[in-house]
Amino acid sequence: MEPNRALRVLEFNKIRDMLSANAITDAGKAKCQSLLPYTDLSEVRRALDETEEATVLLTYLGGNPLVSFPDVRESIVMAQKGACLSPRMLLDISSFLRAARAARTALVKERDDTPILTGLAARLTTQESIENDINNAILSEEEIADRASSELYQIRRQIRSANERMREKLSQMIRSSSFSKNLQDSIITMRGDRYCIPVKAECRANVPGLVHDQSASGATLFVEPLFVVELGNDLKQFRAKEQMEITRILQALSDSLSPFAEALKDNLDLLAQLDFAFAKGLLARQMRAVLPKMNHNGFIKIVRGRHPLIDPEKVVPSDLWLGDAFTTLIITGPNTGGKTVTLKTVGLFTLMAQAGLQIPADFGTELAVFDHVYADIGDEQSIEQSLSTFSAHMTNIVDIINAMGDNDLVLFDELGAGTDPTEGAALAQSILTALLKRKIRAMATTHYSELKVFALSTPGVENASVEFDVESLRPTYRLSIGIPGKSNAFEISRKLGLPEGLIDSAKELLSKEDVRFEDVIANAEYHRQIAEREREMAEETRRETVKLRNEAESLRREIEQSKDKSMQKAKAEAKRVLENARREADGIIGELKAMKKQAQTPEHEVQRLKKRMEDGIDALSEGLSANSDTNFTPPKSVRVGENVEIVHLKTKGTVLSLPDSKGELQVQAGIIKMKVHLSQLRALEATKPKASMVMNKVNTAARTVPMEIDLRGMNLEEAIGEVDTYLADATLAGLNEVSIIHGKGTGVLRTGIQRHLRKHMNVKSFRDGMYGEGEQGVTVVTLK
Repeated sequence: MEPNRALRVLEFNKIRDMLSANAITDAGKAKCQSLLPYTDLSEVRRALDETEEATVLLTYLGGNPLVSFPDVRESIVMAQKGACLSPRMLLDISSFLRAARAARTALVKERDDTPILTGLAARLTTQESIENDINNAILSEEEIADRASSELYQIRRQIRSANERMREKLSQMIRSSSFSKNLQDSIITMRGDRYCIPVKAECRANVPGLVHDQSASGATLFVEPLFVVELGNDLKQFRAKEQMEITRILQALSDSLSPFAEALKDNLDLLAQLDFAFAKGLLARQMRAVLPKMNHNGFIKIVRGRHPLIDPEKVVPSDLWLGDAFTTLIITGPNTGGKTVTLKTVGLFTLMAQAGLQIPADFGTELAVFDHVYADIGDEQSIEQSLSTFSAHMTNIVDIINAMGDNDLVLFDELGAGTDPTEGAALAQSILTALLKRKIRAMATTHYSELKVFALSTPGVENASVEFDVESLRPTYRLSIGIPGKSNAFEISRKLGLPEGLIDSAKELLSKEDVRFEDVIANAEYHRQIAEREREMAEETRRETVKLRNEAESLRREIEQSKDKSMQKAKAEAKRVLENARREADGIIGELKAMKKQAQTPEHEVQRLKKRMEDGIDALSEGLSANSDTNFTPPKSVRVGENVEIVHLKTKGTVLSLPDSKGELQVQAGIIKMKVHLSQLRALEATKPKASMVMNKVNTAARTVPMEIDLRGMNLEEAIGEVDTYLADATLAGLNEVSIIHGKGTGVLRTGIQRHLRKHMNVKSFRDGMYGEGEQGVTVVTLK
């Protein structure tokens, strides 16, 4: 029998492809593609727990905490053998070390609900010193930093000095009026690694030196003057020393990896397992999947299961159970009605769960762990082997019967089809009886009425059917357990226009028992559909009631919020009116004091101030009335001398007069006498001591901001976020010039960052790094 045939027939390989698409490393993708179902219950539960932990962490962290990195296993092996790694290999190892450090930092927390993944992350070893050494020494795969070693720094300083001396001497030569007449152009050019000047061919004798090249026409010779040849030779020696020192640095970095080679290999395996786990978690989120309960009793209960390979917008959820009251389920119904999809859903769910994957169903779903899952699904007719459809199916069925055990799940599609219906039904019944005696969990689809009767009359066997809407001639894909399916051949033929006389003749050919059996099925299906529709209507009514309740609650909250906003607005307006009144009163008091110093005050001035005071009090009362706070109960009456609170002023006062016919009375509040309506007063209650409030000042320690930021290994979106944060910190720290290390690479990071810097509010200007600063691998930024 073909190994893993069920995995192919049930399309488990497509699930592995979907899983692999969520992995971010090559090693993680390889684990996804090699995934197979477990057969031990404890292993299945551990794999499912791992997936559940991944979904919890994805929700808690907001995304995948792992960082992509290249496969560095071969580089680690080379370093272990003493080889000198290239800058590219070392940068890849740096990315790998950064990924391990990031995973450990993100996952090793004090959590009790993710012991498996937290335990894996805790076993990761970090080599931050090696990571920093590589990043500090290597700017890109073509450039080593000046500060990689003191010797390299000195050599490059000598190279720069030699370059400057040669350029200076050559510049003096080409600027000389007596010498420039020998030149085709007053420029300095490079031929190979030698400095040359363009000399006219006819003036060659006037310029002693070495000819390194000539123009296509032969009119120009590129000559290295004799006096710079020696300097050029010195420069060449310096460059050779530079290469030797670079090789020494790379070898030293490679040798630093060797003692930790085994630990780094373990890190690769741990990160691959973490990547695999988070791929399972991401797939569960995409499918809106749940963690199924697992058992070893052969019991299956699927609640609103959805086949994961069908469009989520089109798939029809199904409820199904097997293995408790019955061990064999026979599904009948019209073609294209969903019988085969149901078989595949049960088989695929079982394989997914046993492989540690969550399944697209609702909570309450329970699945069993089987030793094997066997499936004979689809037409596998073989022309090369001269096998008919029946022979191909029967060959598979024979292999299944010879191999199956008591703890297996067996799925048959169109069992006994492809041959004489009577003989086919008899064979199918015989096969299902053999499985029933051994209590092997089995599901079969069929069109045979004999199998419907077999299911009705045999304990341990149950009928199920897929619905078909005769009016629209379309399947509904709903599964109903307990009711056999009706072929609907006569009804479909009538809808398609077959003459009624032919249909009646066909009915007469059926036996009375067949007619009665089909009528019983039709009647049961009719009443079941009515009950289902009534249940759906009741559920819809319940949902509508819940919706109305939620809307009412939402409206109540909006009213409360609106009331609170109105109250706050009224209080703010009252405070403004009070402040105006206080300023006016202060002005009047000042004028009164000035008048008091005068011996005589004119009567009209006194009347003017009195009117101004009364107008101010009236304005205050009107302002407070317009912003009335209704959230209190005013007193019904007051007594002269009684202490009251003027609500809108948030101040206390004493009653000076009883209310008049309009309900207004005079109240003394501090130095101000004012008219207030009785409705604006509140009887005073015993005051409660206010709790003292202590304001704590928190001094934020100034952070030390580095002069540079290293973005290598990040994508553009991550890098721009880091740049914004760094420039903000650098500006607050008062830095004038900073460096952004992005490496050369493909140039995407450099181009994107410099485009972002052009419109950055804190950036005054920026430029590429000069020789020794990193050139195009570094951007130097001047801050405002």
